[in-house]
Amino acid sequence: MKKLTIFLFSLFLTIGLSGQVTDTLHRTKIMTLGVFHFAYHNLDVIKTEKKNQISVLEEPYQSEIIAISKAIEEYNPTIIAVEVKPEKQHKIDSLFLLYKSDKYTLGKDEIDQLAFRLGKDLNLNKIHCVNDFGKHYDNIVSIFNDSIRTLKFEDYFFKSRDTIYGKPPIGEKVSSIIDELYERNKPDVIKESLAIYLLNPFKYEEEPGDFVGVDFETGRWFNRNLRIFRNIQRIPHTADDRILLIFGAGHLNLLNIFFDVSNEFELVSPLPYLENAKNN
Repeated sequence: MKKLTIFLFSLFLTIGLSGQVTDTLHRTKIMTLGVFHFAYHNLDVIKTEKKNQISVLEEPYQSEIIAISKAIEEYNPTIIAVEVKPEKQHKIDSLFLLYKSDKYTLGKDEIDQLAFRLGKDLNLNKIHCVNDFGKHYDNIVSIFNDSIRTLKFEDYFFKSRDTIYGKPPIGEKVSSIIDELYERNKPDVIKESLAIYLLNPFKYEEEPGDFVGVDFETGRWFNRNLRIFRNIQRIPHTADDRILLIFGAGHLNLLNIFFDVSNEFELVSPLPYLENAKNN
């Protein structure tokens, strides 16, 4: 008990002093560019039907992507990080090396179209993989090991999802990639997207008064994004670096908060650069 008291006192003292050192820290700039998934993997709750999917390899979308890349080059990122798990770093390294050697044709997804394109133009050596899928509590894992409990949870989830999004939740067709990214990166739009994670299935209870829904969202979303943040921290960086994070826009509702309050990073908005892309 005595050791715990000493530890807590030391922790509170550290927190109390943190404000005194903030001004002396040199923060690394990080721009978060929220995107929709160009290749339409349809792994998110909102699905995009085939008729509403665009081909980013065709015009006018290719010209728009090139304009976005050229505009963001003005930010001059020295580090680019993407929504790929670190376990696949070797694969990304190999493909990026081939692309830099003109031996790889870019595919549809945003990693190829934006990260690889920018990385080559800026002569970067690496595209960093920082994604993670989070970790669930044991009580949540036990639900997914029980078919009856899983069905009850899924029934609640899909019914509540349809209530929130409308039935069925369908992604609309993108008419302009620049306009779409500009909209998705607006602070009010990003903030609003976090609200859904405090409704359903956050409110799900197997028994009155339990925290099953809370625990589920803790692993699915909050833990996941904290792990992504930690992966970004792991990238060797200095105050002179400028990081570009290209990620599904939904993640920014937490990641931008983490970067904004962090003493290690300085959050940079992509909106002025997307505005420039519109005008070029």
